[in-house]
Amino acid sequence: MSAQRIAVLTHRRTTDTRAALDALLELAGAAGATLRFNAEETSKHGLSARPGVEVDAHLGAGGEDLCVVLGGDGTILYALRLYAGAGVPVFAINFGEIGFLATVEPEDARDGLARALSGRFELLRLPGIVLETPGGGEETAINDIAIHRRVGERVAELAYALDGEEVGSVRCDGLVLATPAGSTGYNLANGGPVMAWGVKGFVVSFIAPHSLTARALVAAPRDPITIHSRSHEPLDVSVDGRPVCELQPGARLRARFVDDLGTIAQLPGSSFYRRLREKFGRLAR
Repeated sequence: MSAQRIAVLTHRRTTDTRAALDALLELAGAAGATLRFNAEETSKHGLSARPGVEVDAHLGAGGEDLCVVLGGDGTILYALRLYAGAGVPVFAINFGEIGFLATVEPEDARDGLARALSGRFELLRLPGIVLETPGGGEETAINDIAIHRRVGERVAELAYALDGEEVGSVRCDGLVLATPAGSTGYNLANGGPVMAWGVKGFVVSFIAPHSLTARALVAAPRDPITIHSRSHEPLDVSVDGRPVCELQPGARLRARFVDDLGTIAQLPGSSFYRRLREKFGRLAR
């Protein structure tokens, strides 16, 4: 089924995505589809309203059939959070460094966009982690939640409990909670395990632990985690790389796994293991 109302989000460097955006505008016009750009995208690309192009649009209200991303993992994650729980597929062309969540490389952009507009893709549902912030709100992570000490401050001490049972207390520079999709990011850099897409649960890993016994742990999906700061200074908390709040000394944060939160549109035949080989094999060359 072809998409008729399509949100468009792009990389911050407009020169990188200009050719792909022009191709998208041409293909969408030929297909009779409407492209929707928010105020930032409208200004960034100098767009004006015309048939098939909506500018200064409010995205994320569930009025789109598809979201096309021309960008890297940061832009893709933003799109997935924007449409979290809405079931709107995110089809991404990689204009970033790794683009692990993207399904098409820039050299294949035109063919990929034609497939996206005609609905010739498969859907993959991604889980997330919901963080309950100290202020009483919630933040949703598609990739990971990181708690880390500030530069120049003392080593953090973090205790963590799963399903109400304290597992341990670790002196470290911080702690990362990662989904399977996010396990190839910050968690992997910490020496944590890579979790294949489709695995239910999340991984807890430590940033520079001051211990010989601190090990990453894969938690069951139904077990909420509580993190207690036994540090002397406030710690910074980020969600998918964005600062969201502070964890004060003696305070606690709670997070839980949520299934089927984001939807990735990918080319037929794509697999997690092929992505793993191609994306990270590229870095080794």
